[in-house]
Amino acid sequence: MAEDHQSDPVQDAAAQLETLGGTRPRIVPGPGDIRIEADMTPRMAHNWPQVLQVLNRGTDFGLTLTDTGQVAWLRIPRETGTRP
Repeated sequence: MAEDHQSDPVQDAAAQLETLGGTRPRIVPGPGDIRIEADMTPRMAHNWPQVLQVLNRGTDFGLTLTDTGQVAWLRIPRETGTRP
């Protein structure tokens, strides 16, 4: 089996966010989950309804303001690789 951060649900969500936003998201392994972070771009904002569908696959998700802009993120549990 692949590493958790390479699981199909994680890779699928990351690939969709890349398509919707035009930039590659970051995959950040944590102790109990995988966090996917995507920088908000004008393209991602334009595709917001589809982005929200991808984010909703996580156990939780949000939009964070950083010094360089906004980041959309979601968490997927390690043990299942899917939303409970």
